[in-house]
Amino acid sequence: MSRTHAVHALPWLAAALALALIVPVADAACCYFSAKNADILQPAQKVFISWDPVKKAETFTVQPKFEGNALDFGMVIPTPSQPKLHEMPRDFFKHLAVYSILKRRETPHSKLLWILEPPPPPKGPGGGGKDKSEKSKEGGDPKSEPPRKPEIKILESGVVGSLDYKIIEAGRADDLFQWLKDNKYNYSGDEATLNFYIQKKWLFTVMKIDTMQMKRNKDGSYSGEVTPTRFQFSSEKLIYPLKITQISVKDKTEALFYVQAPHKVDLQGDMSYQRTWVPMLQAATGCTPGGIQGGGEQWLKTINDRIPTILKRNQELGFTWQSGQRPQPDKQGHIATTMEWARKLSADDLKVLRGEAPYSERVPDVDEGFTEAECRQAAAKNPARARAIAKVIRARLDKAQKARPFGYLVREAPAEDVRQLQQLAGHLSADSFITKFRKIFMRDEMSDDLTLIPARSGQNDDTSEYEEILPTSPP
Repeated sequence: MSRTHAVHALPWLAAALALALIVPVADAACCYFSAKNADILQPAQKVFISWDPVKKAETFTVQPKFEGNALDFGMVIPTPSQPKLHEMPRDFFKHLAVYSILKRRETPHSKLLWILEPPPPPKGPGGGGKDKSEKSKEGGDPKSEPPRKPEIKILESGVVGSLDYKIIEAGRADDLFQWLKDNKYNYSGDEATLNFYIQKKWLFTVMKIDTMQMKRNKDGSYSGEVTPTRFQFSSEKLIYPLKITQISVKDKTEALFYVQAPHKVDLQGDMSYQRTWVPMLQAATGCTPGGIQGGGEQWLKTINDRIPTILKRNQELGFTWQSGQRPQPDKQGHIATTMEWARKLSADDLKVLRGEAPYSERVPDVDEGFTEAECRQAAAKNPARARAIAKVIRARLDKAQKARPFGYLVREAPAEDVRQLQQLAGHLSADSFITKFRKIFMRDEMSDDLTLIPARSGQNDDTSEYEEILPTSPP
């Protein structure tokens, strides 16, 4: 999955529409069931969450990617209150990925000075070697008891995008099982897990998906992404229903979170991104000209007395961090959460979405107005002209150096992709913090739902930003 899987996060329970006993298989922050000999796999999931702690309002948008050979299947999405559903742009997560591409520092350089000012011949044998550049590489017995009326209530039915949906209130897990079966959602799932949400009086949104709308592979299986759907609902806290995913995950699932809130957001305890954020910042300190931008070094100073405790806990967990590499699993297979991008948005940031501000800084072309042919001719036949051109180029280099002594922050994306960022307008808000982080959950880490919390260490709020590639950043 690329650096980049948003308004929104809750795992989904998906059930294949089939008439036989099913074998659960899945991969991501959702729970899927598939019919026997008809597997459904979700290899990746992207989640965008938006949280308003004053209004107690949460919105999530999820776009799972599916691979499998079932002709059709469904998803069951639990929420703590009745949601409002809205179709989102199909490329919503692509736009988020483009918007959150990390920047790199770049300084201007001349491609012509070496022609105008050739270096002196090397002294002694051997000369010099060639320069090498490096490229910087998210119930009971029916016979003895009269039939009991099922405790199932359909609160709402409708269509969002191309998906039919129903919002259901269930009083008992076995009644919900039977309703799903009667409506051809056959599965061999974990009743206790659904009961976990029923006991909390959560509601379930059931959606049917037609795989005929997806790409068909040569082996007859299907693959594709479902059009993103936004769920908006009331919630007492920012929560991600992870437990329901456990039913259909063989060993692990990977999720990329984009969380928009008034503050930076983190996972609790040992799942905190600080497990990798702190050592990455430590290793980058002193290696970045002008210092780490975005308050990273200030964050280290603020929590200086807590860093030994963080590193000791990393050692106890078996989390070993290496510069420029993705975190490796510990002996139990657990993998630390990684920070992918973080920034508090300003009004100027949102201008990029509307095309009113450049997507990237532009590195000045100090050779502008001169050609290689012109410089070669001057160097060979007109030394005075060559010196004059070189003087102009060097003056431009000096001016750029004074303007940006530590370089320009640049990134690249196709012009059309940048133009399409306007589709994010209305979904991202000024003065909100966007936290983008990646977590691979092992099955034993899915025994309960996730509660997302304000990012802090001790009593100190983490407001550090991350929008520039560091020398220690993983690929």
